[in-house]
Amino acid sequence: MLPDPSRAGGRSPAVTEGSAAAPSWPDLARPYISAGACNGAEAPTDPYFDAKKKRKVAEIYQALNSDPIDVATLRRMAISEGGLLTDEIRCKVWPKLLSVNTDDLPPLPAGKELREDNKDYQQVLLDVRRSLRRFPPGMPDDQREGLQEELIDIILHVLKRNPQLHYYQGYHDIVVTFLLVVGDRLATALVEKLSTHHLRDFMDPTMDNTKHILNYLMPIIDQVNPEVHDFMQSAEVGTIFALSWLITWFGHVLSDFRHVVRLYDFFLACHPLMPIYFAAVIVLHRKQEVLECECDMASVHHLLSQIPQDLPYESLISKAGEIFVQFPPSELAKETAQAAEAERTAASTFKDFELASVQQRPDTVLRQRFRERLRGEEQLRGKERTKSILTKPRTNRFVKLAVMGLTVALGAAALAVVKSALEWAPKFELEIFP
Repeated sequence: MLPDPSRAGGRSPAVTEGSAAAPSWPDLARPYISAGACNGAEAPTDPYFDAKKKRKVAEIYQALNSDPIDVATLRRMAISEGGLLTDEIRCKVWPKLLSVNTDDLPPLPAGKELREDNKDYQQVLLDVRRSLRRFPPGMPDDQREGLQEELIDIILHVLKRNPQLHYYQGYHDIVVTFLLVVGDRLATALVEKLSTHHLRDFMDPTMDNTKHILNYLMPIIDQVNPEVHDFMQSAEVGTIFALSWLITWFGHVLSDFRHVVRLYDFFLACHPLMPIYFAAVIVLHRKQEVLECECDMASVHHLLSQIPQDLPYESLISKAGEIFVQFPPSELAKETAQAAEAERTAASTFKDFELASVQQRPDTVLRQRFRERLRGEEQLRGKERTKSILTKPRTNRFVKLAVMGLTVALGAAALAVVKSALEWAPKFELEIFP
């Protein structure tokens, strides 16, 4: 059983002593600096956690202590405001979201064994050596170099065990995030599961499937703001500016580690295509800048490729959830396929995408009316969307669990996002949901 957060007396390593400020880089790095946050750490009770956060921590641990584990609630907690709050909690919840058994982790092979005659070793080595900015500033060189060696070994281990996977530049940006949060052994197991599911398309021999996922970006923007879409189309900017966002889950482009792990909470709990929805939300958030930019490819690409570091992440996460509810991948699949065809995508292994042909609406008049409503008042659109979502039938037992206690931060949007995640969860997490 996990500790009861209401009685835990341990100090959270996510907060410096005597401070109520949000965790800093060194504090976030502390889990593996001091032997790992996953080695039996108790639930945090620190002044940083106000009453609302304490209630959330208690609900997370209650879900973890349930038999069977209440993964629906864990997904909802990961999506809702603040995400999973601390690395100690992430160490316990991330494996549940990815259906990784932490009681039976395989030992890691020696680095020398992995590196001998490995076709990817030199490229991985170069990328990892260039990844200094991904480590906490002020970390001693010998400690950082040790972590970089672990990072290389994790990547090579996953590739060796899964020869169908192909390394891509940017993959290390995802792996290092897991390493910094959960340590090398658990990170290896989580990254392997992630690589064979959410990241599978990026690890094909070609970029065809990656391009296919990128092709969702413009249809999403078009549905929400046709003016921005048409401007970008006129500028012929394409979608390449969002490539590094997508394939690194924004780890390469965000400088604040807190924002990176907050997004990872969100993405791990959602449909595999959620990162492209979040990319669209960032573009839409900057609509005024885009429309005021010179309408040419170079200018718009330069603007969008420079991602702001002060984004309102919680509101953007909420907005991404709302847009996913309004325009799920199944509704966009036909339009996306017209831009580029792919034989298989990771999303196709999940129910939401498998049923795309059934769920798509052939009624173009209805789609036109829907777009016209989007151009109307934002408040009215929000009310209509909420009403539509809340009146949908919910017969799946996983969805019934997710209905309970939805946060104000995401409201009905959280329900539909969790619902989508849980629609494919039974395939992905058979051992958790017997």
